[in-house]
Amino acid sequence: MTNATLSETTRLALPSDQEASGRTLGDEEIALAAEAIRSGTLTSTKGTFVKRLERRFAELLGVRHAWACASGTAAVHTAVAALDPEPGDEIITSPITDMGALAPILYQGAIPVFADVDPHTLNVTAATIEARLSPRTRAIMVTHLFGNPCDMDAILALAHARDIAVIEDCAQAFGARYDGRPVGTLGAVASFSLQQGKHVTTGEGGLVATNDDALARRMVLFINKAWGYGDPQPDHYFLALNYRMSELHGAVAVAQLPKLDAVVQSRITTAARLTERLRGLRGIVTPRMSPRSVHTYWKYCLQVDGGCVAGGAVELGRRLKERGIASSPRYIQKPAFMCEVFQKQRTFGTSRYPFTLARPEAVDYDRARFPGTFAGLEEVLVLPWTERYTDEHVDYIADSVREAVGRLTR
Repeated sequence: MTNATLSETTRLALPSDQEASGRTLGDEEIALAAEAIRSGTLTSTKGTFVKRLERRFAELLGVRHAWACASGTAAVHTAVAALDPEPGDEIITSPITDMGALAPILYQGAIPVFADVDPHTLNVTAATIEARLSPRTRAIMVTHLFGNPCDMDAILALAHARDIAVIEDCAQAFGARYDGRPVGTLGAVASFSLQQGKHVTTGEGGLVATNDDALARRMVLFINKAWGYGDPQPDHYFLALNYRMSELHGAVAVAQLPKLDAVVQSRITTAARLTERLRGLRGIVTPRMSPRSVHTYWKYCLQVDGGCVAGGAVELGRRLKERGIASSPRYIQKPAFMCEVFQKQRTFGTSRYPFTLARPEAVDYDRARFPGTFAGLEEVLVLPWTERYTDEHVDYIADSVREAVGRLTR
């Protein structure tokens, strides 16, 4: 396929992670889900599949404890609750993330304090985090965005020097590594998502992991309404929710987990091919990562220089859509702090709690504080990515990008 003839070719349908074409779901998942149904036991308090998942995920990650829960949001909530912040405590986090990683902070009475990001990776850095530290900082939550690990050495050193816990949000980063270590093993506690589009999927679901026995105990309690299953005299020890995963989800996850290595390797291999195919294309920057990191490509992101490519990421995305490539210019469209829940502090009734406990600087969302965030979102174009891509799919995307950029280059 050449640039000259691309516009005359039939559009190639790309696999989608929203249905079977882009997923590894198959006979293994069907068999185990059927086994769970035939058992008649669909609650994880009595069943075996969720326990098997937890044990195998802990072994895969190389940690002492892993617990399954109902969603990626539930996993973040469980991780935050494990630290038991006091009302008004601050948790430094990224403004480029899903609301599911932010709402749990507010539900625990803590204040999300947004750090700026590196405009090239859209990840928080030690420098941007340090600028937001205060005596009320209880934790730092790092998001390994798109499967690209944050620069963890500097972040962990900063946190250790101030005795601040680090939560790793690994929802998009199954299999990613930093200095040879899996993400999710670097901080105090980590959360993962099993949502439809993630590397491992059960439709909805989450996992938390830690090497800390006390945090592990608090997390398993939090998932189970703080009821001490197996304790000599169990009770509901503190305020908590039912965030349990069902045996049906657990069965699907048990079948999915052995496929993870192949899923990750496929994504890395095809992403490397696209990077090579786009090398040297004027106005386009392919994903940047540290040589110390392994990026596992939940999505593949381009940076589009609007000074070179007319219309920037938005126009390139529109041109790709015409070729059946459903990209996302600007990813989340606006920083999380611009959403109404933060701008208008809409939380519990009209109370505005816990914002009523916040320092003015902690909830100061002035644009000047976030140059990297706005610059990064302005240029980013997020391409869909799945483990089912072939060389033909990648070449189709590469040729489509090259043709569109060629027509838009100033």
